[in-house]
Amino acid sequence: MGRREMSELVKISVDGEFGVVTLNAPGRRNALSPEMRNEVSNGLRRLTRLNECKVIILTGVDGNFCAGGDMKSSEIEENGPDPLRTFSNALPLQDIIRAIATGPKPVVAAVEGCAFGAGFSLAAACDLVVAADGAKFCASFGKVGLLPDTGLLWSLPRRVGVVKAKQILLSARIVEADEAIEIALADESAPEGGALNVALELAKSMASIAPLATAAIRSVLGRGMTDLETILAAEREIQPLLTLSNDYSEGRGAFIQRRLPEFKGN
Repeated sequence: MGRREMSELVKISVDGEFGVVTLNAPGRRNALSPEMRNEVSNGLRRLTRLNECKVIILTGVDGNFCAGGDMKSSEIEENGPDPLRTFSNALPLQDIIRAIATGPKPVVAAVEGCAFGAGFSLAAACDLVVAADGAKFCASFGKVGLLPDTGLLWSLPRRVGVVKAKQILLSARIVEADEAIEIALADESAPEGGALNVALELAKSMASIAPLATAAIRSVLGRGMTDLETILAAEREIQPLLTLSNDYSEGRGAFIQRRLPEFKGN
């Protein structure tokens, strides 16, 4: 890819219109330590501000997406559980979910191997999920006596419906890749090792849409609007503003001239 930024825990790369956030803790199946959470949150913010990046892809190294929170964190081992620390550590995770679910740019999850706990939550919040052969999803929170977090109680019912979400959450069972596709937990399948390539192909179609229109769509859907009149009110609020954008003029001109538009996001 083009530009790369790499820390010990997270790799950020940009290739043209696509930004890739790669979780990089292979020895722990990319489990999210407190330090890693902050770096993912910062990486998403940087890509959001980068005009050339139109679509973000989230993935993990070494054949796994993310095993959830780092239960072997040195803080826990040395000091034991601490409600205040748990509260503090949750904040960057919630920032990540906000960026994924309500930020201006689409996010695609490329899932290999395990997507457990908060890793499941990260994937479920994305606009599209690619599940490679052998991928496994598990809301494992209850197995350690915790509430599903990182937005999963919001995102999972939106993907699979309330009844199916309850069944998955209350059993904490593993959902294999084939079932994930069947119940719309995942959107596209891929061969083992091929999730990132499929995600990049999906991202190409998203990148062809005007960035301001994409941001508007995500803003409205992210508000969780459910009734018709509220949606129509949002249309009346946003659509007139979009007609003043250079992207609208470009898109309209390209349509009339029968050519591909060149959107700039302004």
